[in-house]
Order: sequence, then structure tokens, then C-alpha cells
Amino acid sequence: MNIISNPRVLEHLASSYALGTLRGGARRRFESLARESATVRAAALIWQERMVSITELQSPVQPSPNVWKRIENLLPTLVPVPATSKTVRPGLVEGSLLEKLRRSLLVWRGAALTGGVATAAAVLFGVGVSRTVDVQSTLLAQTSQQNAQLLAQLKATPDIQYVAVLADDKSAPSMLVTFDTKNQRLVLKRVGGFQEASDKSLQLWALPPAGGPQSLGVLGGDKVIRLTAAEGQVREVPTLAISLEPKGGVPSATGPTGPVLFKGALLQTTL
Repeated sequence: MNIISNPRVLEHLASSYALGTLRGGARRRFESLARESATVRAAALIWQERMVSITELQSPVQPSPNVWKRIENLLPTLVPVPATSKTVRPGLVEGSLLEKLRRSLLVWRGAALTGGVATAAAVLFGVGVSRTVDVQSTLLAQTSQQNAQLLAQLKATPDIQYVAVLADDKSAPSMLVTFDTKNQRLVLKRVGGFQEASDKSLQLWALPPAGGPQSLGVLGGDKVIRLTAAEGQVREVPTLAISLEPKGGVPSATGPTGPVLFKGALLQTTL
């Protein structure tokens, strides 16, 4: 099956790869396709970025102090510890307990024993069930709150509809570019080892089908760079390029004046 022509299958495989659930031969085949196809490679990278953004937004949640207090109160009833005012050898303690049990068995009658044990069991069972329900209710409330927070975080996840992998003249990926249409933001992530000199700047260019190159911004030296751009500057642009320019970049009207280091197709994705 040609997964590149089947977006739903590509989405499923890329998300499974990012989550780590794609294993064995299927994972190796997907990695092989990613090495050969920029589209598959871009799909995998964009899903990895999504997973990272979700984990960064997720804040740790501590159990309520009431939960720990109820557990502390419940433990003594489940594991009673006999109190003693002085140290006694284990054998003597066991003998004393056995003697008390023997005397109790002689006094108790069958009907009274059965009724008493049943009553005690019923009381303990009722207390245990009540406390279990309280704990489960607290945990359920916490889970509902966490689910609501996760849903809010998912809604805040960028709406990435455009992606490009810019490579050098040896087809080695050097820059991952995504465009978030909801926030009108270009995000560029360095995935290669290139670092410009201190007196130089990298500049991002849109190469439209007609007309000259249009500057989309000058890149800083950070690992991840964010640029503001309107969707009209990106829509229907088949190719993006990055050139090496003097410090601070050059005006858009002049076009690139230095060498074009990285270049790649801009793909509109349904992921």
C-alpha cells in the first residue's frame, strides 16, 4: 500500500510511531519509508512535536490531603496492633492469646457466637465500604478534573496545517518548519548541526509560483524560532528556502543576496 497517497493510514502510522506503539517489523518499515520520503518524515516529526507539546503543558497533580488522611485512618482497622505496656516474649504473648480464646469458646454459645461474629463482620464491612466509596469518589473527582484540564490543553494545541522539511544540497534535513493557522505562527526547529557565524543571519524565504522570493523573517540563533506570518503569505507557496545573509538579514525586495543553504517543499497536511 502507498501510504503517501492515503492520508488516514499515514496519520495512523505516524501517530503510533510517535507514541511508541508501532513496534517490530512495522516500525522498521515505517522508518525505512521516512528515510526515503520527505512526506512520511514530516508526518512523523509533526506528531513527535505534538506529543512533546502535550507533555510540556501537562502539570503534575498531587492527591488531596484528605485522601492520605483517610488511608491513615483506615490502616489501623485493617491491621490491628495489640498494645502492651511492657516487652513480652513472643511465645508468652501467643500463649496468652490462645488461653483467652479457649476460655471464650467455652463461654460463648453457638447461636450467640454466630450472631456476634455476623454482626461484627457486617459493621466492619459497612465501614470499609463507606470508606472505599469516599476514596473512590475523591479519585473520580480528581480524574474528572484532570480530564477537563487535558481537554483544554488539547484545544490549545496548535492547528498545524502546513509543514516542510528543509534540507541541504546533500538532502540532509536541517530545519523543520510548521505553520499554525490558528495562531498565525511559523515555528522552525533546527534538526541539523549547522550554526551560522556571529556576523551572519539565516533568512527564511517563500518561493511563490510567480514573482520573486518573499521574506518571511530573519532567524535567531535559538534551537526553536517562532515567526509571525499571515496565512496568505504561506498558502499556495510550493517551496521554502533559507539563505545565509549579513547580520540582521536583507530587505524582502532585494531577494536573497547570499547562498541558499536549505530548501524544501511546503506541504499542506490533514494531520
